[in-house]
Amino acid sequence: MNQIIQVKDVDLRLLIDRFGIQLVEYNEFFREWQDDLPEITDIEKQYLNKIKAGFVNLLNYPPLLENVVRMAVLHPLLFLADLYLQPFYARSEEGIDIITEDQGTIIKGKINTLVLKDQFWIMVIESKRASYSVEAGLAQILAYMLGNPNPEKPCYGMITTGGNFVFIKLVRAGTPQYALSNIFEVRNRGNALYDVMKILKHICKLI
Repeated sequence: MNQIIQVKDVDLRLLIDRFGIQLVEYNEFFREWQDDLPEITDIEKQYLNKIKAGFVNLLNYPPLLENVVRMAVLHPLLFLADLYLQPFYARSEEGIDIITEDQGTIIKGKINTLVLKDQFWIMVIESKRASYSVEAGLAQILAYMLGNPNPEKPCYGMITTGGNFVFIKLVRAGTPQYALSNIFEVRNRGNALYDVMKILKHICKLI
């Protein structure tokens, strides 16, 4: 009989034991967040500065819940990166099932924001409460990415708390392997959203 597990109950240990997923730490596996990044315009920088200022302002009115993070930070970023324009489109709360062939485990869950292109998954984005570490969403987003119906292609993801961003690459061919980018902190001097936008644009071009 199949064992059904809700995505919210998934942790890294389960993904390691049931799917054999492995963390890759050598730099060459995930260069997409570092190499050949596009420049962003002065107008884009002005827009990103407003997003940062809006987020910092929201921190003065806790609690900063997930829906507010999505509305004030995540969706403006997707809009600016043209991820709501052709050939991309977004669906929210898309249900997935992941089944292990040998152990009969079914993982069920919903994706907060799913960006698609021609029915292919491109980027899974999981927003978390600002008080959480991005680590809180890592196992969940990897579970979602394991449900990508195109295992021959790399899958990319991003976790954000609104104040922190991290990018993920997953390759499913053979043993599933994943790697993480640096964590980009909006509170740092300057504006880390510039880097986030460059990476978003670059990954979209690759896909």
